[in-house]
Amino acid sequence: MTAPFTPDVVDAIQRHMNGDHADDCRVIVQGLGGQPDATAAAMSGMDADGMDFTATVDGAPVPVRVPFIERLTERRQVRAEAARMYREACASLGIEPRADAR
Repeated sequence: MTAPFTPDVVDAIQRHMNGDHADDCRVIVQGLGGQPDATAAAMSGMDADGMDFTATVDGAPVPVRVPFIERLTERRQVRAEAARMYREACASLGIEPRADAR
């Protein structure tokens, strides 16, 4: 089976997440990635089954894998899944999601 996301697609998604959604990445690793003490996080990769992040915990980099709810097969699915992960992480942390992410 061929991976649905080529390296250039992963790079584009990673640039977008880290450039426009850095706080969301932190919330995702805090709420879904088992790193509630993370002070920062950046997406470091992804495949059809989940996103990888590098979280900063106690000043040190910590790898974090957050699985998708289902295997993704198309690029257009990534946006909806990232938004779902953010909203679920907010709920887990007891914080209100941004108005544009509800």
